[in-house]
Amino acid sequence: MREEKLTTQSRWQRFLHNETLKRRLYVIIFQSDTPLGKAFDVTLLWVIVASIALVIVESMQGLPLLAKQIFTVLEYVFTFFFTLEYVCRLYCSPRPREYALSFFGIVDLLSTLPLYVGWIFGPVRYLMVVRTFRLIRVFRVFKLFSFLEEGDKLMRSLMVSSRKIFVFFLFVVILVVSLGTLMYMVEGSRPDSQFRDVPSSIYWAVVTMTTVGYGDIAPVTPMGRFLSAIVMLLGYTIMAVPTGIVSAQFIHDHRVSSEPKQKCRECGAPLDETAHYCPHCGVKVDESDPFTS
Repeated sequence: MREEKLTTQSRWQRFLHNETLKRRLYVIIFQSDTPLGKAFDVTLLWVIVASIALVIVESMQGLPLLAKQIFTVLEYVFTFFFTLEYVCRLYCSPRPREYALSFFGIVDLLSTLPLYVGWIFGPVRYLMVVRTFRLIRVFRVFKLFSFLEEGDKLMRSLMVSSRKIFVFFLFVVILVVSLGTLMYMVEGSRPDSQFRDVPSSIYWAVVTMTTVGYGDIAPVTPMGRFLSAIVMLLGYTIMAVPTGIVSAQFIHDHRVSSEPKQKCRECGAPLDETAHYCPHCGVKVDESDPFTS
């Protein structure tokens, strides 16, 4: 019995340290340049889409009992597939901890947990829609890195503009509270007024200024309607401000990144990074160029 236990432990240790197997799995799971790697990624994307569609359809009312049973079985199959995939990624990754704490690692983990947690908390299982984030891998599979670069530029623009947007948002909050309180003063004195209190009036101001306009609360007095028209016009102008802030920063960053990093010290003409002489005035650019007279 002891020898059998030692044999099992030795086999398990050999499996954990099988570098050849790890390398093969790594190429298939993490690399999309090889035929097997691309086939695995494309299959994974289709499985993700199918699992998301399953969760959406399963939430519909009036499904036959047989369909629900089939969906339940498929849900277990998909969860088992994603669990096995996550374990394989941890197994073959050169740096498992780094992968587990990365964005994709956390998303991969979250895509496997909802069904298990759903055994205790039922509605949590619908959080499996977090698998939609895994579709971001389509950029890597189909070599669409230019879209990722544009998204990265947009994210940087949002980060740089965050302080301006925060100040603007604070101004909007002050304006909404003030207009809501003013509308309560105008409309709240009526017996059957929908502006029952200040919070309801602030809610109306938010809905009106954002041009959503649910219509559940509406002024009836001439003064209230006049104030409502002013709020509507303010909404059209205010909603464009954050877009303008981010767009201006995005254009600035794009212009800076597209500008040549090297210019001629004599004529100021843009130069290629590998240029040794200016093509316009002929001045030597790189003093360390070995081929100089």
